[in-house]
Amino acid sequence: MVLGLCVAIHLLIMFYAIRGGLTAGEILGRTQGNWFFAFFYEVFVLACFVHAPIGLANILRENFPLSTGVRVLPWILAALILILGTTAVIGVFTGGVGR
Repeated sequence: MVLGLCVAIHLLIMFYAIRGGLTAGEILGRTQGNWFFAFFYEVFVLACFVHAPIGLANILRENFPLSTGVRVLPWILAALILILGTTAVIGVFTGGVGR
């Protein structure tokens, strides 16, 4: 539910930015230091952090029932989503992107 709402809002934001003809620099200028965007996108990251590993675990369990990767890969995916997603949110919020 949360992830679906985040995806819908993110798509609306993207369509607004594209239709307005905003450049990447202008978008980053608007999001830098904006607590609302940082909070929203961190919630988005956390929703992905919960959702994606569960789905991957189910897929692996169905296709490879005896594999030990069924237990390890979802945890690796969860860690990567959390670390990389939060790093991206911090980078956009602080303006540290591309440095």
